Amino acid sequence: MTRVLISADMEGVTGVTCPDDVEPGTASWERMRSLFTGDVNAVVDGLLAGGATEVLVNDAHYTQRNLLIEALDPRARLLTGRHKPLGMMEGIDRVDAVVFLGYHTGAGQQGVLSHTYLGTGLTAFRIDGEPADEGRMNALIAEEHGVPLIMVTGDDRTCAAARAWATDVRVVAVKECVSRYAALCLPPARSAELLRAQATEAVRAQSLHTGHPDGRTRPAPSSPARPHRFELEFHAPHLAAAVLAVPTVEHNGPRGIAFTSPDATTAARTFKVCTSVAGAAMEDHFD
Repeated sequence: MTRVLISADMEGVTGVTCPDDVEPGTASWERMRSLFTGDVNAVVDGLLAGGATEVLVNDAHYTQRNLLIEALDPRARLLTGRHKPLGMMEGIDRVDAVVFLGYHTGAGQQGVLSHTYLGTGLTAFRIDGEPADEGRMNALIAEEHGVPLIMVTGDDRTCAAARAWATDVRVVAVKECVSRYAALCLPPARSAELLRAQATEAVRAQSLHTGHPDGRTRPAPSSPARPHRFELEFHAPHLAAAVLAVPTVEHNGPRGIAFTSPDATTAARTFKVCTSVAGAAMEDHFD
């Protein structure tokens, strides 16, 4: 049995280039929901063609109610809605492999709609001293659960960044970054071809590495939990000061904070609290 989780973000999917494309309630978002669902369906189809037996899709963008369930491949299941304990990685404890779909580069980096949790305000993010983004953080959670990351999709900058923290992963660039708000995009039909083909090969390759002789998937051993140091830098000192209210957080320069957590899952949860506090400390039309 090969069960696969698709952690589905929206900024990195086919055709998306501007904030309105991913902002719930806008006309552009309504239109892009169909393209988002199309990218997901192409990957679902490819995973199943490659030998996956179950596919769970976690809608991981913003309100986490973006995918069109009525248009979703009926062979998949959809995890939708907010307040999931593991957020973008909810469901990782139910599967044998994971795909990061529609991901994007991190705060302060080049890439289409680059950011890390906060659309603005956060200018740099590092894990254990290395430049990081949502993908690197989520990959550490997958590693802790013994679940291999087999595929990443997004723009070309996202695919290049993924090579730094997942050297053997398959990547699919559905667009080429021109600026933060412009890209050379593939038409949906062409994206679907690439996504489907690479998803099929990703599952087959994973089965060769971890499979039993009878075709079942052998679970990968969970990695021992280890401490991680997260560093965040904001564009204004008052945001860093506000985040100091979070336990374990310390100042790291006038606009920066840092904390060390015993494992990746705890670190990611603390990161989420920090960005939520910083977001609440922003003033409309000024920050």
